[in-house]
Amino acid sequence: MVALSGLVSALESYRGRDRLMRTLGYCCQLVGGVLVEQCPARSEVGTRLLALSSQLSHCRTVLRLFDDVAMFVYTKQYGLGAEEEAIFVRCVSVLGNLADQLYYPCEHIAWAADAKILHVESAPWLTLSTALWGLSLLLGIARSLWMVLKLRQRLRSPLAALTSRLPQGKRRDMEAQIRSEALTLLSNLADLANAVHWLPPGILWAGRFPPWLVGLLGTISSLLSMYQAVGAGGQAYAAPDGPGSRNPDGGPSHGAAIAGEGPGL
Repeated sequence: MVALSGLVSALESYRGRDRLMRTLGYCCQLVGGVLVEQCPARSEVGTRLLALSSQLSHCRTVLRLFDDVAMFVYTKQYGLGAEEEAIFVRCVSVLGNLADQLYYPCEHIAWAADAKILHVESAPWLTLSTALWGLSLLLGIARSLWMVLKLRQRLRSPLAALTSRLPQGKRRDMEAQIRSEALTLLSNLADLANAVHWLPPGILWAGRFPPWLVGLLGTISSLLSMYQAVGAGGQAYAAPDGPGSRNPDGGPSHGAAIAGEGPGL
């Protein structure tokens, strides 16, 4: 009953519902891709699962039309990161916020073009939104890697041994932060692999992933994100789920990519 109550609470919040839809969409992508490629007798079931993942992705894309203001408020509150103690962290965080903020209007324009609301080509905006998402992920990876290394240095330094008399709670907090940053690093790496896949052909491994691999990477990223959210009581990272929550079927999540398909931070 407690688990059911927790699920209901998550579904009543926008972020919780979005995380669940993202995870479910990528799981459908994974299972559907495997069935289509490896089990010809179940290919029809696989095709239906891929169609379901596309619809979930499209739903999330439409809901993200309202994320710009929330992202702007978060970016404004963060500002130049005056509370961060390291200049490197401030720089990558500010640049990441800027990339996330620019991502949304690009995705909206691409979606509107696919929906025939705007008479423009969606492909350039699709490419730009994907590139911004990839940039945001790269900056997030750099930040998490830097934080993990610095925190580990602190814990292992001679000074840390001398200050082991400090409250044990502070040491536990640092260890918990290292685990959290490591999970964020892994999640961003999985998303970055998909982001490159959705770039125009000819860029690294763009367009080379089979549907099941896209689903696998997205499922890993989504499960790690859900685990962190549960561990933090659902309060982990207040920024909207933009460029990290791509569409499950193979491309950035709006109409143009729905046929094939692939942000949340």
